[in-house]
Amino acid sequence: MSQSINLSQFPDFPPAVVKAFADVQFKPSERAARQHEQAVVPEKDVFIAELKELIEKLEGQVQEYRRTKFGPKSEQLDPAQMELTLEYLETAIGETQARALPADLPRVEHVIEPLSSACPCGCGDMVRIGKDKTERLDYIPASYQVIVTICLKYACPKGRTGVVQAKAPVHLLEGSWPTEALLAQIAVSKRSEPMQLNRQAVVMARHGYQLTVLFWPTGWGAQTHRSRRSWSTWR
Repeated sequence: MSQSINLSQFPDFPPAVVKAFADVQFKPSERAARQHEQAVVPEKDVFIAELKELIEKLEGQVQEYRRTKFGPKSEQLDPAQMELTLEYLETAIGETQARALPADLPRVEHVIEPLSSACPCGCGDMVRIGKDKTERLDYIPASYQVIVTICLKYACPKGRTGVVQAKAPVHLLEGSWPTEALLAQIAVSKRSEPMQLNRQAVVMARHGYQLTVLFWPTGWGAQTHRSRRSWSTWR
């Protein structure tokens, strides 16, 4: 780096020479200052733009806070409403993430064909190139059925022997309508859901069955108690 010349050491130099030396010495420093300014100005402009953007963002947040905190009642944000909104968003996100239905559920396919597969150009029938498939979860309402037990009788055609007949299966409530499966459903619905017996009777009545469901658990319990006593005595 060149050092500046101290012109005071040469008092005999003419003024024009002194001025020329001064101009030459100060031009490099001015050039460097100008280059530095040209390099710094763009960075300064970017920094100022970022500060302005941040200030606008903060001012918007402050205005939103003031509106929800001190604004009219119609514009204030209800915390309960915010909670419901968040719950709705969480539910929507959960449904999107868990859109696939369990693979072990039975599938019933409904294939829908176009009204016509004839090609408009007249070349014949179109060929299938793909399909759109959607899955929806369906529900089959509970249905009732009647189990008819028929014990056949056999006898000798010549009347020489007696009659042979299979023994009827033993039921939990002998001489009553409900099967063991129906009794189990009633007990589970009463204890686990819970669905009281009178409400279950109303549901059954909607299906057309006016049954004394209120008395079945009593008979069931008594029969179970007798079965336990018989088992203890036999053991």
